[in-house]
Amino acid sequence: MRPLSPYSVLISSSLICWMAGMLAGCGGQQADVDSAPLLAFGRSAVEAKPPLTAEESLAEQFELYIDSVAWTTEYGEVRSGQSLSHILTPFGVSNSTLHHIATEHRDLFDVRRMRQGKAWWLFRTAQDSIARQFVYGIDDREYVVFELTGEKSARRGRYPSETRRSYVQGEVMGSLYQSLEDAGHTTTLAYAMSSVYAWTIDFSRIQPGDQFRIVYERDWVNEKPAGLPRIVASEFMHRGRNFPAFAFDQGEGMDYFDETGASLRKAFLKAPVSFSRISSRFNKRRFHPVLKKVKAHLGTDYAAPRGTEIVAVGDGVVTKASYTKGNGKYVKIRHNGTYTTQYLHMSRRNVKEGQAVRQGDVIGYVGSTGLATGPHVCFRFWKHGQQVDHLKEDFPPSTPIKEESEGPFQAACRVLLAEMAQYDSDDGPRLAALDQ
Repeated sequence: MRPLSPYSVLISSSLICWMAGMLAGCGGQQADVDSAPLLAFGRSAVEAKPPLTAEESLAEQFELYIDSVAWTTEYGEVRSGQSLSHILTPFGVSNSTLHHIATEHRDLFDVRRMRQGKAWWLFRTAQDSIARQFVYGIDDREYVVFELTGEKSARRGRYPSETRRSYVQGEVMGSLYQSLEDAGHTTTLAYAMSSVYAWTIDFSRIQPGDQFRIVYERDWVNEKPAGLPRIVASEFMHRGRNFPAFAFDQGEGMDYFDETGASLRKAFLKAPVSFSRISSRFNKRRFHPVLKKVKAHLGTDYAAPRGTEIVAVGDGVVTKASYTKGNGKYVKIRHNGTYTTQYLHMSRRNVKEGQAVRQGDVIGYVGSTGLATGPHVCFRFWKHGQQVDHLKEDFPPSTPIKEESEGPFQAACRVLLAEMAQYDSDDGPRLAALDQ
């Protein structure tokens, strides 16, 4: 005989108790609510409600808690050229209500910013089909609810989210982007890695055979990934050297440190463009491809598709945003009394002379203006007024782990190392060991 499910047992027990109560007074005049068996989520048997309908579940998700109301729901996606009035007018929403939403709630959400392909829901009461609430999905995480009757209030909300932790290890076989995709992980993880190591590894120079291990987190909303992944701990074995990275917040926001507590963040990024390749290095006796003669090349060329963002490698002030026949469109930035950088052959500049910029700000876009055979940025670096090869410079890191944070940092690293060890196979590099 097939055993009864817990739910069947619960119902059977309740019926037996009720019948016994009718015959012999089981539980007195009324069953004690506090002693009732518990179902999932702590709801007692006497509180158990039937499953929600699809409309009720959707209303609950958007926190439309109105008891004893039956809903009908309309769903759609914003089409090209469609406005709020195009969506709501066919459902009987008045022009005065539309005007109220557009003007009174503009600071909360400007409906003119509704975008093609974004989802919307309209909730109507089943009894009279009157449109009561309109919900617009702003992005993967947020939505806005407009009340269409009564006080016509509005509010923003966030979808329930879940943080999931993942691990990947592998070897670079071409590009990090492709290697992560081949391993079944999001390609945006490559961009997260490039952000973590932007000061220590030039990703245009990674090569087949480089190895990586990554523990990362990502938020999931409605069973879909939302936002970019966040690196928790990682290592990158590059040219025979291991680069560990641990995420830690010592009161100044999340940052990344190596196993000694030194910050991975340095005064300058390793390159002004991401995922490019070096097409020409610093060389005092290079044969110029356009001029057809030997001429010193006092910079590093990064080849990248036209329109690729060029970023400032450090904080500073723009001293030049100009054009010359040789440089094409270019930008020059003074970082301090010691260092200056220059970015040549842009298709378009994004800054003006005298403008202050921060590390990572987009200052222009890759092009081939001036003496250039193809799209690239020629990156030049001055130290004490002399042009130097920035790839051979050793820049000091920024704020390391503070003395009062050393204990918590070491403890956090040990936890992360233990987590990595659970995944580690017998081959491949391992995260740097900490002092015990």
